[in-house]
Amino acid sequence: MKLKSMIGLSIVALFLASCVNGKSEKTLEAITVKDTLQFNYNVEQFADIKILRYQIPGWEQLTLKEQKLAYYLTQAGLAGRDIIWDQNYRYNLTIRTALESIYKQYNGDKSTEEWKAFETYLKRIWFSNGIHHHYSNDKIKPEFSSDYLKQLLADTNTVLEGDAFEVIFNEADAKKVNQAKGVDNVALSAVNMYGPNVTNDDVINFYKNKKSPDATKPLSFGLNSQLVKENGVLKERVYKSGGLYGSAIDEIIKWLELAKGVAENEAQAHAFGLLIDYYKTGDLQTWDDYNVAWTKSTNGNIDYINSFIEVYYDPIGYRGYYESIIQINDFDMSKKMKVVSDNAQWFEDNSPLMEEHKKENVVGVTYKVVNVVGEAGGASPSTPIGVNLPNANWIRASVGSKSVSLGNIIEAYNNAASSGRLKEFVNDEEELQLGENYGQIADKLHTALHEVIGHASGKLNPGVGETKETLKNYASTLEEGRADLVALYYLYDSKLQELGLVDDWEKVGKEAYDSYIRNGLLTQLIRLNLGDDVEEAHMRNRQWVAAWVFEKGKADKVIEKITRDGKTYFNINDYAKLRDLFGQLLRETQRIKSEGDYAAVETLVETYGVKVDQAIHAEVLERNKQFTSAPYSGFVNPVLVTETNDAGDITAIKVTQPETFSGQMLDYSKNYHFLPEIN
Repeated sequence: MKLKSMIGLSIVALFLASCVNGKSEKTLEAITVKDTLQFNYNVEQFADIKILRYQIPGWEQLTLKEQKLAYYLTQAGLAGRDIIWDQNYRYNLTIRTALESIYKQYNGDKSTEEWKAFETYLKRIWFSNGIHHHYSNDKIKPEFSSDYLKQLLADTNTVLEGDAFEVIFNEADAKKVNQAKGVDNVALSAVNMYGPNVTNDDVINFYKNKKSPDATKPLSFGLNSQLVKENGVLKERVYKSGGLYGSAIDEIIKWLELAKGVAENEAQAHAFGLLIDYYKTGDLQTWDDYNVAWTKSTNGNIDYINSFIEVYYDPIGYRGYYESIIQINDFDMSKKMKVVSDNAQWFEDNSPLMEEHKKENVVGVTYKVVNVVGEAGGASPSTPIGVNLPNANWIRASVGSKSVSLGNIIEAYNNAASSGRLKEFVNDEEELQLGENYGQIADKLHTALHEVIGHASGKLNPGVGETKETLKNYASTLEEGRADLVALYYLYDSKLQELGLVDDWEKVGKEAYDSYIRNGLLTQLIRLNLGDDVEEAHMRNRQWVAAWVFEKGKADKVIEKITRDGKTYFNINDYAKLRDLFGQLLRETQRIKSEGDYAAVETLVETYGVKVDQAIHAEVLERNKQFTSAPYSGFVNPVLVTETNDAGDITAIKVTQPETFSGQMLDYSKNYHFLPEIN
């Protein structure tokens, strides 16, 4: 599971929760990248997007062999970049190729408003890996005319025609992922994980009769394939060498083989071998074997995520999208964070869950702070700030999981952020001071608890199917909300100070609660167009958690809605009672997951997580107009440049920074374009 960031909303960019943790504010202040003050984190801003850079602390301390491993893994990740574009929409690669051709060849007047609009549109689809917005899933509307695009095509001798041209301007395929209630989510989603004419019922019925060899270790059916209908018959097109996306996967395999040759230890090499076998065969049993081996492989300085993993882009949660993150361990900070995972059983035992839903033995929760070397696929340019994998419940229960906090990504966000929005939306000076003094540690601790304790907590009742089967299109938002609630419940607990994680548990907890309620009920609305419903799984979970506790606490005025000078604020009057409400909701969300109660999750999400108060939304958008910082941020990646001797052997690998976003995107399309336009 992956934590997405909430960028630009507070002093620390108002993350849902970042990660990293320290024993004191002084410790946190000391966690700075060398030459932070001299490093320019900001690249550019366009539309609703801000592009940042990040550094790679610790790179120079790696051995050449370790640097080679990181380099090979980064190349493997980039080799699959085209895959996410094709998964996102069937015409994305065709459109990207044509628009990039125009961008590189056009010699006409580039001072006009239409050219500027064209350039912005191209940058927006680069950022979203396709023509649909990376967060709202709405199709990005160009602010230039179809006639202007036709003229650009003619001027550059570029071809873009038929549906691939028309879809840029018409209303077809308007939503990449449609999770609305009461509709055929698969049929109405533009995402290219299903062929035309495939429906919700088709998918459910296709997988209903598939049985795993071992019922206690269910295979992730559908994770690595596209489901299509040929002559009325459903068929899987498997992602593998020789199969769908085979030409890109062969490149991934090539680099993984090189990585295996410089593995840090046998366990890591074994995991590489299984991942290579999985890419060659597409066998889901091999995928599970790989995840077990990868989870157990915890030694070494380099780790990675690579393959078809998260299911957020599938409207009913079967199919994984391609992503890659390469990481260097930050051992000092990981040692500090180890206290969270070492006490995982205490958190489970003392949670408000029903006794029958608690795990008797929370195993193998490995939590590390890492520094990113490179990202690709669904993790770039928009990146998570924390990751907890693998996603299979049975592996989590029997083997454990890995949780990582992307330390240098968080560092870049923090150094590029401002406190303007925080001052605008806090209710009073006390709330502002809490945010400024405790915002970073509260957010970082939230991520640690969300990833390590939250996703590892709870268990399914015997005989209950996998969550994607029982809770369907609500599975992702329920799981993310449940993990949030675990973190929230313990963020206002003196145990955190007892463990040496904070200096003042009460102030940290108050800030965590203030920021969560403020975000869930107010500030995250800047990401939506007026009149839109909440669609994205994480935004939904923040809203239904915040809205539920607000409503349930009305009688006691636990959270008070305040209107002052035409502006709305939410003030928490009783933090202890709010904690109790978080606990009640946690108990219920775990019950829903454990029992597979679809009716209950549908009611919860649709009642509290989808619809937006239009008056408040309009007000928030108006209040936000004063800020020039974009609501979304993402990154260019550092470029690893190899130096070789006369024999062609790598003798050194240097880290350089790209100058522009467009330059890196064009470079990627030139050097990592391994798929045809139509697959």
